[in-house]
Amino acid sequence: MTYDRLVCANCAAPVSQGRCPVCRANRERLQQEGPFSGLNPVTLIVLMVILVTALALVAQHTA
Repeated sequence: MTYDRLVCANCAAPVSQGRCPVCRANRERLQQEGPFSGLNPVTLIVLMVILVTALALVAQHTA
């Protein structure tokens, strides 16, 4: 989830503006998450299936 759509429960302002300490802390936490944190779990499963299939094809081709 991106913080540009989140509304702070403390100050009722968008978290992306960082008006209060709670907003700023959450904005920092969301910016520090990894590159795959915004992906849907289904998307991650599909990517893993594609990777395993590609590895199986490469192993079959080299054998």
